[in-house]
Amino acid sequence: MKGKYSQVRAMLAITKGSLRAIFRSPSAVVFSIAFPLIFILVFGFIGSGGRISLNVAFNKNTDTTNPIYPIIKSIAGIHVVKKTDIELREDLEKGRITAIIDIQKSGLSNPPYKISLTSSEAVNPQNIQVLQSILNAVVAGINQKKYVGSPTIAMISNTVEKIPGRIYRTIDFILPGQLGFSLLSSGVFGVAFLFFNLRQQLVLKRFYATPIKRSYIVLGEALSRVIFQMMTAIIIIGVGHFIFKFTLVNGIQTFLSIMLLSFVALILFMGFGFIVSSVAKNESTIPPFANLITLPQFLLAGTFFSIEAFPSWLQPICKILPLTHFNNAMRNIAFEGASLASCGKELGILGIWIVIVYLVAFKTFKWE
Repeated sequence: MKGKYSQVRAMLAITKGSLRAIFRSPSAVVFSIAFPLIFILVFGFIGSGGRISLNVAFNKNTDTTNPIYPIIKSIAGIHVVKKTDIELREDLEKGRITAIIDIQKSGLSNPPYKISLTSSEAVNPQNIQVLQSILNAVVAGINQKKYVGSPTIAMISNTVEKIPGRIYRTIDFILPGQLGFSLLSSGVFGVAFLFFNLRQQLVLKRFYATPIKRSYIVLGEALSRVIFQMMTAIIIIGVGHFIFKFTLVNGIQTFLSIMLLSFVALILFMGFGFIVSSVAKNESTIPPFANLITLPQFLLAGTFFSIEAFPSWLQPICKILPLTHFNNAMRNIAFEGASLASCGKELGILGIWIVIVYLVAFKTFKWE
């Protein structure tokens, strides 16, 4: 007597076969592993070449009546943060702001003001140098207009007071973006080409001749993609951590949180792939449809540089994109030691995207 047909065993067989096909596909390996690793290697070796926005704060006792203060606030490249002393110190320790600026009267007629900076080891040293250059330019500009006969309106201290903090490396910004790049490209392109080819080659019709249910076919193929991408995530994080000292604040706990976050993001990105595979009329139309989803996110979601570098009118659009919230949550977990629970806002937005995307996917998905 034959045993009862096992849907789970059939699903695992599909997963195994699909996983073999993925590893035999050069494009899957290139886009999921090789391409992101190339970026990580480049940015890892160039060290501190990443672009990080200049956020600053003023000491609460800063003299705001001097002519230097309003000019600094009006500079487009500087964003002034207003928080409590405790919050500002925490931001300094985590590298969220470049420095706290303190402008005080010197008690002398020449120079009448003194400017000092407080920063931390978590801040990119190049950002501190840029800020010092901006301050020097501001002072020089005022001197040319109003203090021609005097040496200078203010003396900028060459010594920057630094509080303890984690060293913020370029890799701490770049790697989360590259992991998101890998997950998004694999989820959209991989799934789109996979299910389109399964339909075109009549593989799905052959599955129908077996007792396996349609839901288990999708689960089997999806599971192979998830396994492959989780392996990819491990490789990317491993290379970043052990070769370039990518920060994992709480060690294995942080790593597991990142893997769970990556799993959630991958489920979302695969939904985009299901939609593309359904709306594409032929294989040549898949890349244009997929690029409509992936390219804006690669460019605008903080993959290569902070979205704060964009014009203010563009930033709200950036903050809608799901990859933006994955990148933000990833950086908060890895460098700042945040838990998944404290990333509730980012996870909530990803959850909303999952619901919307899969509602569309269920409406458009074609079996034949």
